[in-house]
Amino acid sequence: MTVNTRFDKSKLPSRHVTEGPARAPHRSYFYAMGITEEEIHQPWVGVATCWNEAAPCNIALNRQAQIVKHGVKKGGGTPREFTTITVTDGIAMGHEGMRSSLASRDAIADTVELTMRGHCYDALVGLAGCDKSLPGMMMAMVRLNVPSVFIYGGSILPGRYKGQDITVQDMFEAVGKNQAGTLSEAELDIMERIACPSSGACGAQYTANTMACVSEAIGLALLNSSGAPAPYESRDQYGEASGVAVMNLIEKNIRARDIVTRKALENAARVVACTGGSTNGALHLPAIAHEAGIEFDLFDVADIMRDTPYFVDLRPGGKYVAKDLYEVGGVPVVMKELAKAGLLHLDCITASGKSLGESLEEITGEADGRVIYPVGTPLTKTGGVVGLKGNLAPDGAIVKVAGMTEKEQVFTGPARVFECEEDAFEAVKARAYKEGEVIVIRNEGPAGGPGMREMLATTAALSGQGMGKKIALITDGRFSGATRGFCVGHVGPEAAHGGPIALLKNGDIITLNALTGELSVALSDEELAKRKAEWKGPRPTQYATGALWKYAKLVGGARYGAVTHPGAKDEKHVYMDQ
Repeated sequence: MTVNTRFDKSKLPSRHVTEGPARAPHRSYFYAMGITEEEIHQPWVGVATCWNEAAPCNIALNRQAQIVKHGVKKGGGTPREFTTITVTDGIAMGHEGMRSSLASRDAIADTVELTMRGHCYDALVGLAGCDKSLPGMMMAMVRLNVPSVFIYGGSILPGRYKGQDITVQDMFEAVGKNQAGTLSEAELDIMERIACPSSGACGAQYTANTMACVSEAIGLALLNSSGAPAPYESRDQYGEASGVAVMNLIEKNIRARDIVTRKALENAARVVACTGGSTNGALHLPAIAHEAGIEFDLFDVADIMRDTPYFVDLRPGGKYVAKDLYEVGGVPVVMKELAKAGLLHLDCITASGKSLGESLEEITGEADGRVIYPVGTPLTKTGGVVGLKGNLAPDGAIVKVAGMTEKEQVFTGPARVFECEEDAFEAVKARAYKEGEVIVIRNEGPAGGPGMREMLATTAALSGQGMGKKIALITDGRFSGATRGFCVGHVGPEAAHGGPIALLKNGDIITLNALTGELSVALSDEELAKRKAEWKGPRPTQYATGALWKYAKLVGGARYGAVTHPGAKDEKHVYMDQ
């Protein structure tokens, strides 16, 4: 048997299933799968994918995993592929299925953790394609603190309709236009057949592409690996390189928490802000931080976003899609611009084994002035996502302002309160609301929903009716990265926890000001206290059993990432050191 002297197997978890006479039964299983003696005694690498046939986001991951395995073998490791779940938001949107979306993030992290622990794998390469699967996979990496490399499955190609690029966002808004009588069913039928022409995740700066950018900025993914659209076979080079890279991390004992530091999280928040990324970034970054035992909540994200210029012109607030960003240099060029303004921590270690600064020195591309503006002449001087706080949101809230004028970022109006998304959507369809109102959708938080649903169906219908700039909307639920208009999510504490949003009545005057960071209601402290004393408790839920019941019992507030366990700060057992 040839022994690979690059790796000290005696210090790796896989020794518990491969080494010594007592593990002969275990090795017999491995021989049954055609694994050689040499491969048994090499480091074992979990290659985890969120592959399924639910949606185009995930359909290419199985093929990409095979390339990663080639890279692991090339680097001297033994890859073992496994899969976990995905709930695809585009399919789950607008109905009860969306309650499963955010809960799936934590289920992904849990199942990857359990698979890794159960089989004693030494490192992890994770491939993900849809919104919650990206942070879920990264959370597992940081929770286990194993040498880890993340790979995004790639974005979908845009459709073309009447000479313009279209995405799934246009389809949701087309529903509103159809309801308003400005788009025929025949046109809707044509659009739905061409809006999504390939494999890959939703094509603009929605949650999947936002978190793909985060994967590079935070250091868990190789630079530019998230850029190429899913159908491009040029992605293979990044798959193989990622497999090789994880073996290098094992050799150097560089673990996920060596990469995901406070500085790395700040870098990631910068990239979310300057690209006009999804508000969900402010939910997932604190959750990833929690796995590392780092205090980094919504307000920390908001502080960073407040002084980050917005200079990447991506949909839904801008003009371009992920494919366009890739063609002008991708996330590395964006980070080069941030570095020019002194807005990046360049000493952070990355999955390449090099510092971020060293890696960026290898990037020759520059801002093109069309998709990526120079940082000195941004679209706006502050980030595309803003945090809000006030007597209506003591634990904060978040709004995406990319593409909005300063005038559009201030709104005062009377509340029109709905107890759930369905009620609000039916009212919007019937136009049972008035221009100038603030639509309030409550009982949709992590615990109260349960599941903190996204409100894209409702907000897209409003946009389709031409009312996106004539009303505002607040919720203790979430918004899709495709949402546009003055739509405030993550209002905390949520209604189920007795937050002020639970106490609102129709006609209460609400002020939203993204310029000053205010979300308030014109009620005195005494009136709020009186209403709280009269409050009859959380709205009853029909989810009294099963996974959503468990999730509702465990999940915390959106301010801290809606997490479901104590995190690394209470950790007493380190998987890699067992």
